[in-house]
Amino acid sequence: MEHNHQHDHDHEHCHCHEHEHQPLKESKYEAMLKKYRTDLDDNEVKDLVFPLLEKHLTGNNTLEVKKFLFNCIDLTTLKETDNDEYVMQFTQKVNKFDEEYPDLKNVAAICVYPCFAEIVRDTLEVDDVNIACVSGGFPSSQTYSEVKIVETALAIKDGADEIDIVISVGKYLAGDYENMCDEIDEIKETCRDRILKVILETGALKKASDIKKAALLSLYAGADFIKTSTGKIAISATYEAAYVMCQAIKEYYEQTGIKKGFKAAGGINTVQDAICYYTIVKEVLGEEWLDNKYFRLGTSRLANLLLSEIVGKEVKFF
Repeated sequence: MEHNHQHDHDHEHCHCHEHEHQPLKESKYEAMLKKYRTDLDDNEVKDLVFPLLEKHLTGNNTLEVKKFLFNCIDLTTLKETDNDEYVMQFTQKVNKFDEEYPDLKNVAAICVYPCFAEIVRDTLEVDDVNIACVSGGFPSSQTYSEVKIVETALAIKDGADEIDIVISVGKYLAGDYENMCDEIDEIKETCRDRILKVILETGALKKASDIKKAALLSLYAGADFIKTSTGKIAISATYEAAYVMCQAIKEYYEQTGIKKGFKAAGGINTVQDAICYYTIVKEVLGEEWLDNKYFRLGTSRLANLLLSEIVGKEVKFF
């Protein structure tokens, strides 16, 4: 061993031998990424997604699809002004929905900051609506890993069925896949059987190739869902990002046999937007993914808009 060390030292400054004597060991993350096509061209993605939407959008604009989409909503409130009273009223609307619209399926989940999980748990009377909490230093994800773990554990203790975290975008962009993935893995361990949704913040990643890589790394590290955006930065969900993420889920499934979910969130302002995301999921992933176990929409304003179209008149229920 001594001898080799000396040998390396001798060649330390000789660039011609550097790689012979100090091979950089490929990380398991880089090895995993090599199994997939990640060198995507942004324009090529646009050229694939827009014709697909054009072709199928009208056919998907149906009452049945709108009812299904309503049942995929993570009804979300993440405002600085949220307080116990507001969150209680917010939850009571979901309870009331079951009484007023017994023939419609309710939203999939109520999504709040972790400090309100207990209020939702104590107020919620509907069996098939989950409690989701953003965690892990949401929305910037810039805090200690220990804090992310504790925040997640507390949210679960207080009743969270689902946890939404943001990847460490800075670590990803620096090529530090190991620490980015270790953090996701630890948070997933803390979640155990609870659902972990991992937000890529695609508007900060910008390029299709980075969105694909971050998606695959998140899936590999234990995400149950990958999610587009926080809604807290200028660029939110886009159809191109959704397309790339669904491709990643599809290829991951082909390699591993494990089905993971997709969640579009941030800037979903119209029923048409929602139908576009539905179309991408249906066309890229297939009918099997058209279930709120694998498809979610994070939004607050969409609930009333969808409900209005379903009942055929303007409704301001939520």
